[in-house]
This record gives sequence, structure tokens and C-alpha cells, in this order.
Amino acid sequence: MTAAETDVAYPESAASFVAGGFREEAGGPKSVRRSPWLPGAECRFASCGPEEVELARRYAVEAARAVARLRPFERAEILERCAEAVLQAAEPLARLEAVELGKPLKDTRGELARVAETFSIAAHAARELGGEVWPAEGWRRGRGAAAFSIQVPVGVVVAITPFNAPLNLLAHKLAASFAAGNTTVVKPAPQAPASAAKLVLVLLEAGFPPEGVQLLQGGAELGASLVAMPEARAVAFTGSAAAGHAVAHAAGPKRLVLELGGNAATIVCADADVAEAAQVTAATGYSNSGQSCISVQRVYVERPAYGAFLEAFEAEVRGLKVGHPLDPATDVGTMVDETAAARVEAWIGEAVAAGGRLVAGGRREGARLWPTLLAEPPADARVVREEVFGDLVSVMPFDRFEEALAQANATPYGLQAGLFTRDLERVFRAVRELEVGGVVVNGSSNFRLDHVPFGGVKASGLGRETPRLLVKEFSETKTVLFRGLSFWA
Repeated sequence: MTAAETDVAYPESAASFVAGGFREEAGGPKSVRRSPWLPGAECRFASCGPEEVELARRYAVEAARAVARLRPFERAEILERCAEAVLQAAEPLARLEAVELGKPLKDTRGELARVAETFSIAAHAARELGGEVWPAEGWRRGRGAAAFSIQVPVGVVVAITPFNAPLNLLAHKLAASFAAGNTTVVKPAPQAPASAAKLVLVLLEAGFPPEGVQLLQGGAELGASLVAMPEARAVAFTGSAAAGHAVAHAAGPKRLVLELGGNAATIVCADADVAEAAQVTAATGYSNSGQSCISVQRVYVERPAYGAFLEAFEAEVRGLKVGHPLDPATDVGTMVDETAAARVEAWIGEAVAAGGRLVAGGRREGARLWPTLLAEPPADARVVREEVFGDLVSVMPFDRFEEALAQANATPYGLQAGLFTRDLERVFRAVRELEVGGVVVNGSSNFRLDHVPFGGVKASGLGRETPRLLVKEFSETKTVLFRGLSFWA
């Protein structure tokens, strides 16, 4: 790589966008986000305090009325312009995110393509807004009446977004909320303040109305204040299960969409294409350094194929390029910070001490953890029973298919699972019995289409994320009854 290709400025500060204007200063504590791989690259931001929360609250009440007056086709056209603007700004946004998070450029470029697509999908959802006619006179008490229902905005939505996909997950919540006719107060992850602020600027410059969005920088305390606002009628949160419980408690009786943690399993049967399964699971187990709620964490392989799979998987892992996040050839950059990488390193050590075999990786330098493959760690090891969220995949054998299903379900989480097999009976049984929100057949757990339902069961959350379904979550159903009017007599 040339010096020009690696020379990317990291903004010295990241502003909040409150009540229609950007502000560098705020009443909360000052924080610094340091790039996990670029020494000296720091971004300062001021957390919003009670004064900014109150200002945002008052503004949101008035802004909600303004956004609700936009007709669905007007919202759709704005969202389509935003999709085009994201595509135009994709490369600088992708490079900024790579600097801020140590995420490989190939991953951030892919995320920006999804951001643009998400705005387009949300535009389509806005165009589908309508109502439903109800058969009032199908029952005797409905004689001489007519009824229909329409979807109306809830008004104010609070969205809290994570660091691992800070732009696409912001886009999912903001675009769907706006499509439904709401104003949205966003609290981005403190690990990605500059990326979030830059995306909001791009949207505003594309014509997204200032009344439609506010961006308040800060941490968990700020998030608790925002979700507790009585004016906030819906809350959308993506993050850990523990944080999700805190959000639900702080929010109280509001509409909640919670996309929480995962401990994703992929099952590889002996009849599958073992080489393909190894390639796919390796590629999707370490993308974004495994920092995804559906990243491949546990792989259960039918014993006749276990040796061949493990050998092929190891070869794939050793072929991954660990390097500079801005190098387009890099597969694995850094984790979000050194603390996160050290935690995963410690879990690896525990699993090996308990009898697991370290096949590849295990090396750490600062926030960078080399892709690690463990064979047969004990079932009670943290790398098996908890969410790793890092550069680690564990591979274990199974003898009977029901055993694999039971092991896959032996977790508090239930977000998504993968299954490689040519046996349709096994496919249908897995769909019936796996305790997850989604099953990917002949693919790993780490695959998502932004226009289809996505979400989990058990500790993995509530609700489903995709613009079409989020629009419903961010809307109320209003019923209109006419007395003395009949379609029939």
C-alpha cells in the first residue's frame, strides 16, 4: 500500500446534532475515542447532559408533528435521495469507519452498500403505507356501520446503536422510523462517534429534514435518560443482553425492539460439501473480527466429516490476511479495543487449560487478535456457552443429529443458526427444533438480507428488524368507525 492509501485523517472531534444544529460542546463529561490500530489518532466528543436531553425532548415533540405531515411518497423520495447520497459518500465513510474501529475496508465497504440498500428498502416500505377495511357488518352488532384502520406514526422514537455495524444499524432504525412518519433521537455507540456524526451530515445534506433526526453523543447514562422520556413512544436498541435488560427497565411500558446478543451455531452434516462449508464458516467467523451477534462461534460437525472439515477449516483460517484495515486485501483488522481483545485471549487460555486444543491463532498484539481456532473445548467453557464477540471459532464433533440440535440450543441465546446438509428431512427438523429467530440452510449463521425479518428468541431479543416490520413497530393502528353508513343497504 502507498502512503496516500493509508493516510486517512481521523476527525479531532465529533459533534452532536440537537434541535436542528450541530454542537461540539455539551453538558456531559468529555470523552476520547482512540483508533485501536492507528497510534495517536483520537476523536474527542462531549457527552450530552440533562440540558441537551431536555432540549432534544422539547424539539422532538414539535418535530414529530412536522414529520408526520409529510405524505408517504414525500418520505419515500427523501429516503431514496439519502440512498443515493450514501453511495456517493461510501468510500470516505468506509475509510473513516475503518480508522475508527480497525474494521477491514472490505467489511466497511460492504456495510456502506447495505446502508444505501436499507434506505431504499425503507423508501419502499413508506410507499406501502395504507390501511385495511374491516368487515363491520359481518356481525349483527355491526349492522349499519363501516370500519377501516390506518397506520399512524407513534411520534418520537429513540434508537440506540452499537459499534460493530454503526452505520447500517443506525440506518435500519432511522430509515424505518422516518418511513413511518416519526422523528428519531439517536444515541450512537461511543466507540463510533465520528462515523455516526458523518453519516447524519451526509443525510442532512441530501435533504433529510432536520426535524427527522437528532444525534446525541454519550454513554449508557445518556441512553437511560433518552429511553425514559415519556414522549418517546418506541425504543429500538441493538447491543448486549445485559444492556438490553437495562434499556427495557429504563424504558418502561413502551414499544420495544431489542436485538441483543448471540452465540451462533452452525451445523455441518457429513453429506455436505465439506470444503465449501469450511470456506464459508471461516470467512464468516472472523469477518469484522467476529464482532457480530450472528458471527460463527460454534461449529458442530458430524463425526465422519469432522477430520476433513477441521483440516480444511484450519487451512482457511491460516490463509486469512491479518493486516492494515485500509488495505483492501486485509481480512482481519483489529477488535474494537485492547480490553476486548484481552478478554477473548483470556477465554482462549481458559478453554485450552480445560482440555480444548488450540489449532491456530491465539496470538495477540494490542487490540489485534489473530484468528483463533479451537477444537473440542469442553461444553461448559465460556467460549462455548457465552457470547465471544471476537476472533474465535470453536469446532466440535457430533454423532447424532438430535445431539447437534440439542447442543446448538444449549445456550440462553437464540438469534440465528446455520446448517449445511443435502437432507431435506434434516432441514425441516432443524427449522422446527432450533430455538432461533432464523435458520440459514447451506450457509453459516452469519448471513443476513436487510429486507427480510431478522431477530431472535430467548435472550437474543424482542421484535424483528427489517424496514417493513419496523415501520409497524413504529406505528399505531388507528381505527375509524362510521355509524349509519352501510356498503350493503
